[in-house]
Amino acid sequence: MNYKILSAPILILSLYSCTSKKMINSNVTYGTKLDTLTLFDNSRNRKIPVAVYSPKTDKKIPSQQIIIFSHGYGANKGHDYFVYSYLTEKLASKGYFTVSIQHELPTDELLPVEGNLQAVRMPFWERGSENILFVLNELKKIRPDLDYKHLTLIGHSNGGDMTALFASKHPDLVYKIITMDNRRMYLPRTSHPKIYTLRSNDYPADKGVLPSPEEQEKYKITVQPTDINHGHMDNKGSDKEKNYLGNIILKYIE
Repeated sequence: MNYKILSAPILILSLYSCTSKKMINSNVTYGTKLDTLTLFDNSRNRKIPVAVYSPKTDKKIPSQQIIIFSHGYGANKGHDYFVYSYLTEKLASKGYFTVSIQHELPTDELLPVEGNLQAVRMPFWERGSENILFVLNELKKIRPDLDYKHLTLIGHSNGGDMTALFASKHPDLVYKIITMDNRRMYLPRTSHPKIYTLRSNDYPADKGVLPSPEEQEKYKITVQPTDINHGHMDNKGSDKEKNYLGNIILKYIE
């Protein structure tokens, strides 16, 4: 076995509470539940904590789609996979099986802040991309019934850079990506996966990260400016900001 459960002893049973056959009905709103577990990647000798946000229901959810969320940089303090709960809970309430990955561990090196950031941070994004791939493969073992043809990846800031890298490396595994103000990793110039990016009002992206207007038109990429600060895209945002982000992200997914 490649994983072990550190909490929620009945998690595996609860993960099987839903199956899928049709499209998710976005007009239905569910209660949500949170389960946590820690996967272990033997090939990298690495723990990967995850938080699973799922809808509370005794009925089967048709065509239950998966969303994998990657948090922004938290200076290795931990528990970053909880600080976007306004969004992960909202997604689960609409029937999506939402998994938030804790990418940073206390023993990891700190993210570089000097030099060519696109170069010196690449190993961190590579590690995040490997985390996403490992979690996805484990999910396929635990929940083979889920809809893996319409996988959505969402990431904020540094997690958005990981998300963009994963989409570049594994385009056949992803249906849509949504980056929330990633600033360093170039967004793929492609029609598949479908690409959406929400931009803050205070931090510009590095040159070349965002597609040009011509590339946006060619590949049908959505670049959406917002009036929201970069640091307000997690739970620190106001109710108005969180409501806006949650609704527009649901629109992109649906």
